[in-house]
Amino acid sequence: MITYSFLQHYWWFIISLLGGILAFLLFVQGGQSMLFSLSKTEDERKLLVNVLGRKWEFTFTTLVTFGGAFFASFPLFYSTSFGGAYWVWMAILFCFTLQAVSYEFQSKPGNVFGINTYRAFLFANGLLGTFLIGVAIATFFTGSDFIVNKANITEQLTPVISQWQNPWHGLEALLSIRNLTLGFAVFFLSRAQASLFFINRLNNPVLEKRSRKYLLINTLPFLVFFLTFVIWTLLSEGFAVNATTGVVAMEKYKYFTNLIEMPVILVFLLLGVVGVLYGIGRSLLSEKFKSGIWFSGIGTIITVCCLFLIVGYNNTSFYPSINLQSSLTISNASSSLFTLKAMSIVSIAIPFVLAYIFYAWRAMEKNRTDIDDVNNDSHAY
Repeated sequence: MITYSFLQHYWWFIISLLGGILAFLLFVQGGQSMLFSLSKTEDERKLLVNVLGRKWEFTFTTLVTFGGAFFASFPLFYSTSFGGAYWVWMAILFCFTLQAVSYEFQSKPGNVFGINTYRAFLFANGLLGTFLIGVAIATFFTGSDFIVNKANITEQLTPVISQWQNPWHGLEALLSIRNLTLGFAVFFLSRAQASLFFINRLNNPVLEKRSRKYLLINTLPFLVFFLTFVIWTLLSEGFAVNATTGVVAMEKYKYFTNLIEMPVILVFLLLGVVGVLYGIGRSLLSEKFKSGIWFSGIGTIITVCCLFLIVGYNNTSFYPSINLQSSLTISNASSSLFTLKAMSIVSIAIPFVLAYIFYAWRAMEKNRTDIDDVNNDSHAY
């Protein structure tokens, strides 16, 4: 018999997997942040915009799906975070809205702002979108300033369960150095992944050579920031939940303990890291190797998924509060048993959706792209 606890863990895994896929697809944003530095001519810039433009909807759709799945499976998190830390989430959504507008309108007749204005918007999305997502996710490990009181649901005038406790509404996360390290790690990872994507997809020796250079330039700071965040997190206190009473308390080395007590996740985490390093390392060492994006991309999905799992599984608060007993867990923040069951039936379609995405991706990328392909494409951006 499928239990309520199983469904809660199942849906946290789905959320974690979507988070990993989103982290991989942020290579689109990473590429946008290099539009003006990697390219030196208008043809080169146009080529970069168009190879990225074929993929931007995947990232946007995954972000929306990630948020929608969170809302449906863990609504208390959605109302607490999106309703309290709204300045951060509004900034992220605004950045991605700019992206959608920029791709659709930069080459349209009657563009009074000029094509470079929309490309500047793409750059802003690449810089701020990745960085802010990293900072927001870091709060899953460091905590936020909110209070949850479910008894307030009975109040007729103000039935507000969650309340943010400062006027910054999420922007205070930018004051934490630990949060910033993950923000920068996500930013530089997206640029490194974009470099691998360009190596794989572009039929342009000049841009390919520059992409390998930029791969090294962005990999080094990524490793510094990522390792700083991971080591800092593993050696810090974590938000542990008493399995019997539900009381939240600080526990030394909680996230390191989670890895030890869940060896399967530890193994996959290490495999994911190896995949990322292999894809990057071999691309740097061999000019003939062009498939690094797949090794690094799959490694990114696995690694990020595992990081989500250690913050939600093993009696851990996935969205901790400075007011400890207000912290959210997969047990106290989830939807009802009926809702999770109904959603689980729908989730059977997920493998078919992933298969379609893979098919569509391959259909659009049968050959590597050069500037002639872009100039002869009536639907080019």
